[in-house]
Amino acid sequence: MTATTLNVRPLDATFGAVVTGLALRNLDIATFLDIYALWLDRGLLIFPGQHLTREEQIFFGQRFGPLEFDYAPLSNVRADGTVRDDIPQDEIIKILKGNMGWHCDSTYMPVQAKGAVFSAHTVPAKDGETEWADMRAAYEALDNATKARIADMKAHHSLHYSQARAGLSPAEDSEYSGYGFHVAEAQLRPLVKIHPETGAKCLMVGRHAHAIPGLTPEDSERLLDELVDFACQPPRVYRHRWAPGDVVVWDNRSLMHRACPWDMREARVMHHTRLAGDPASEASLSH
Repeated sequence: MTATTLNVRPLDATFGAVVTGLALRNLDIATFLDIYALWLDRGLLIFPGQHLTREEQIFFGQRFGPLEFDYAPLSNVRADGTVRDDIPQDEIIKILKGNMGWHCDSTYMPVQAKGAVFSAHTVPAKDGETEWADMRAAYEALDNATKARIADMKAHHSLHYSQARAGLSPAEDSEYSGYGFHVAEAQLRPLVKIHPETGAKCLMVGRHAHAIPGLTPEDSERLLDELVDFACQPPRVYRHRWAPGDVVVWDNRSLMHRACPWDMREARVMHHTRLAGDPASEASLSH
């Protein structure tokens, strides 16, 4: 079967592309294989105006491999349609605000995610974008002395740590049992990750990373913050302004991402399908 010719516009960054002229809900096999190859090369693919249903998004995600979870809302809208008040004690608001720090998904889990399919359903009138950062280009841009210094370094990753550092820990008496909080043990991961399909070296840092063995807590925190600050600079970053119906898929092994703030009196409803990592390449050193 011949693949559809992809209409691809690279982003004005070291990574990413906008892909148009196709419908994700009915891709033939050959076209999907071209999309997969482009995804490995560009890291982030943006498909405007797809308006996928729940079942269609799950099916598209499954084409990339097994799922860590199939379809989860990231939303400040309650089940009854009301918008959550932006108050410190709201546990969902805490998670949404935590996601505004640079991170890779599920590095705090025994097996890190492979990637994600993300769709926009309701977006605020302004703000609420998502940003990504190219950790392949970030590693390549490091000076040789820094590359040598961090070559064998590792860091622990924990959602408990990252939420606590941001002042967003769940209340002790909270009934909220959000995804990831059930993992009590911090997961140990290298600071330099080898991408299992491309062989590229990528920085593995972000808000969940802490406590580099052999460094004091202060020195560890300083180094990790410096690496994130260095990585997340133009031309290695891209900010996407969402429109309803947009679908993106990103490679969690080579990109970091974060949500951007918005006026939480306005609704923002996104749906997340998380691609499961291969335990052979994405398992933490703790397992």
